[in-house]
This record gives sequence, C-alpha cells and structure tokens, in this order.
Amino acid sequence: MGKDVRLLFDPFGIRIHGRGGQGVVTAAELLSVAAFLEGLHAQAFPSFGSERMGAPVVAFCRISTRTIRTREPISAPDALIIQDVTLIHQLDVFSGVNPFGYVLINTSRTFDELGLGEFIERFDRTHVLTVPATEIALEHLGRPVANAVLLAGFAAMSNAVSLGSVSEAIKRRFSGITADKNVAAAESAFNFVMKELEGSRSLSGVYHEGAKDSSDA
Repeated sequence: MGKDVRLLFDPFGIRIHGRGGQGVVTAAELLSVAAFLEGLHAQAFPSFGSERMGAPVVAFCRISTRTIRTREPISAPDALIIQDVTLIHQLDVFSGVNPFGYVLINTSRTFDELGLGEFIERFDRTHVLTVPATEIALEHLGRPVANAVLLAGFAAMSNAVSLGSVSEAIKRRFSGITADKNVAAAESAFNFVMKELEGSRSLSGVYHEGAKDSSDA
C-alpha cells in the first residue's frame, strides 16, 4: 500500500450510481483493480436489475486490508460516487450513506444549486465535492464518459487509492491512445479535486477561527 494511501473505513464500501451506458460497472471494476494494485483486498459487482441504455444502474466496490467474505449489496456506503446528477432527485441515491463518509457528484453546479446545501452540512467539508467530470472527459476524450475521471477525483478526496494505481488500472483495461487519454483526464480530475480540497480546508479554518473568536468574546 502506498505511503499516502489509507482507509478511513475498513472495510471501505463504495456505491456508484449512474445510468446504463455510462460505464458504472466498469468504474467499480477499475476501482477494485486500483485497490488490488495497492496490495489491498477488493471486490466489485453490479446490482441486479435493468442495464438497458439510460436506465439507472448501481455498482459496488469494497476495499479492505483483510479478506472480504460478504458479497451483499452495500446499503450503508462509506462513499457515494454519482455519475449522473439527474438521479439525485429521481432516486434515493443518498440512502444509508455514512455521515462521516464521502460524496462525489459529477456536475459543474454547486451543492446549493442542486438543492443539497442543507443536506451536506452534516458532512466534513472536505468529504463532499462536485466535479465537472463530464466536461473534463469531453476535453480529453472527446466523449462524455466520466467514470475514470471520477475515480481519480475519489482517489484525491479519500486517499483510499493513489492516482498512480488508478492510472495503472486504466492502462490494464484500455490500450493505446484510449488509455493515454483516460489517464490524462484522470490526472486533470485529480488536480482539480486537490485544488478544491485546499479551498475547502482554508474555508474550514476561517469558520473555526470565527467560532473561536466568538467564544472568546
């Protein structure tokens, strides 16, 4: 396991929501390979149900330092990755999410613009982010395929896997220029999230200082 890789939860359950044709199951599989490359145990599997184009799809990934014996769907995820933002007001995608966990949504809008401002207040500010993954994918791939992009964002946010492992998983899944473009998109998303996290930490520091000043008054 890389020196910067750590599991905040063990086992670490990730639930990925999207639609058929968006590579949701592939995302879970790539994440499991990235975890394996870190020397961790991992499993990935889809939910049962329709996988037709455009239909809601859910996939799961578990990561652990120990052997994983269960293959039950993850009803109380430690992280949510939402590939299709249109699902947030159609399905209960936030069901069971760990309040100490992570939420990553593919959108260029803010949580307030999504009507989720009050909901995310229960989370650590550095654990909830929106990422314009589709735009990043279009820039690097010329296609709106955001799955690998979001995995890199998740790596930056959670430290559960490294960018290097995500990139290597992509190279094992794809080849040639397709792999190169996906890796470039992943690196762009990773850097985007790291900058967002820096801003969130700075903002959290301002709030903490304000609270301290109020208590000293």
